[in-house]
Amino acid sequence: MDKIWLRHYPQGVPAEINPRQYASLKEVFEKSCARFGDLPAFTNMDATLSYAQLDRLSRDFGAYLQHSAGLKKSDRVAIMMPNLLQYPVALFGALRAGMTVVNVNPLYTPRELQYQLADSGARAIVVLENFAGVLQEVIHKTAVETVVTTQVGDMLPFARALLVNFVVKHVKRMVPDWNIELAADFRAALSIGSRHALQDVELSAEDIAFLQYTGGTTGVAKGAILTHGNMVANLEQAYAWISKTLEEGKETVITALPLYHVFALTANLLTFFKIGAHNVLITNPRDIEGFVKELKKVPFTVITGVNTLFNALLNAPGFGDVATGAIKVSLGGGAAVQRAVAERWKKRTGMPLIEAYGLTETAPAACINPLDAKEYSGSIGLPISSTEVSIRDDAGNEVPLGEVGEICIRGPQVMKGYWNRPDETARVLSPEHWLRTGDMGYMDPRGFVKLVDRKKDMIIVSGFNVYPNEVEEVVASCPGVLEVGAIGVSDAKSGEAIKVFVVKQDATLTAKDVIEHCRKQLTAYKVPKHVEFRDQLPKTPIGKILRRMLKDEEAAKAKQPADAMRAAA
Repeated sequence: MDKIWLRHYPQGVPAEINPRQYASLKEVFEKSCARFGDLPAFTNMDATLSYAQLDRLSRDFGAYLQHSAGLKKSDRVAIMMPNLLQYPVALFGALRAGMTVVNVNPLYTPRELQYQLADSGARAIVVLENFAGVLQEVIHKTAVETVVTTQVGDMLPFARALLVNFVVKHVKRMVPDWNIELAADFRAALSIGSRHALQDVELSAEDIAFLQYTGGTTGVAKGAILTHGNMVANLEQAYAWISKTLEEGKETVITALPLYHVFALTANLLTFFKIGAHNVLITNPRDIEGFVKELKKVPFTVITGVNTLFNALLNAPGFGDVATGAIKVSLGGGAAVQRAVAERWKKRTGMPLIEAYGLTETAPAACINPLDAKEYSGSIGLPISSTEVSIRDDAGNEVPLGEVGEICIRGPQVMKGYWNRPDETARVLSPEHWLRTGDMGYMDPRGFVKLVDRKKDMIIVSGFNVYPNEVEEVVASCPGVLEVGAIGVSDAKSGEAIKVFVVKQDATLTAKDVIEHCRKQLTAYKVPKHVEFRDQLPKTPIGKILRRMLKDEEAAKAKQPADAMRAAA
């Protein structure tokens, strides 16, 4: 394979990294704590933990898991909470104790939670008590033996912690009743752990750091096995890309995406911990007014997010008053960045919105645009160091440059496989360890990769392939549109027709306006046939629009008349 992308790397970015630079994430953590001890590591709700404090607290929590919970190396520990200071304490405590972390979406239903806990074989869970009621319903059907519960304000100064926890529980009534026998309090666990020594556990690149579940919103969730070697490699790859732009010990990163998602986990928490950055955790970015207030408090230099998050900020009252002059990097990922949003972001902040690409299965980074780019490129960037990208057809053959095929990836960050799913692993990983991503795209002559869409989301209109991303990008540029999702619906003449679901920014916007706008920019078969306006669109926790849910809703509507006809007959 001719790695044409290497000729267009930014100056100083190496073709290869050393994936064995560190033996494990444990070593990365301990070295950063030693180097940056007095610097702020994490801030949340105006409380800050330094690197030295996090070192001590995570040591205490790891000791608790070893001595009081009786957990051993490789035992699975689930963490079920939003972005709070407790998260890095629990995460690094578990990793330092040699355990495998299972990140859990705190919004899971009992069915989803039971499945993930049972599938992973988790023996312990750290859960925000707001969600303990859900755990209570299913814990008897899992292998969980140790439960540590925490309250929102537990890591805040004493008086503020009492106030926050009282308001959350008794004023806002955000904590449903729950009763789990022998559940331990997070602060008590830290106190108990402080009276024990943390046993040193030797970890290697092959040891499992995370079972990171993926696909749960569209089918049966699968646990991607991410080893310490996978994660260290991705940290080194990210560092190779950012080290010429960002300074160690001097950056402040805004983390609004949930840390239980692989994007924020690696791109924010782990990568910026390695370089001694100050990480500002946003607990509820959907509270856009509160989010903007947090942004006004600190001159941040890096912000990451998905397209919908940047769009929401741009439309938020008060965001115009946020100081953005210190920003060095604005990074978009997790879903396609739309040109209309990227151009508005550049106009507002003076900095381009840099698009990157990855998957849970790649820990996650695989491609990124040069950080010194001046404008939005429309591509997902170049394959990062030590990473190969090949565009292939259904038979597995590489297609010519510029031709659309499935994006396939190989590199040291690619997962070991899916937990307890050899058949699924074999379906996506070749014997040569090429990962079939399920994403469609092409590579240009410079090695830049353009993401077209998810293979399974492709719409076929009269035999022509239509990719929802393209339609959504055009609709998003229509004046008066705030958000849009596009799907294919059944059509008697064309097989499928395009339907778009639109959230208005301008109340006077009509379906005719949307369609006329599309006719000017899309060939006829790509123009939406149906337009439905909604107050909001279904999204994943990180803000991806859930096309699958829209499809399911449309399928249910189509089924109702047929059911009624059968009943009448």
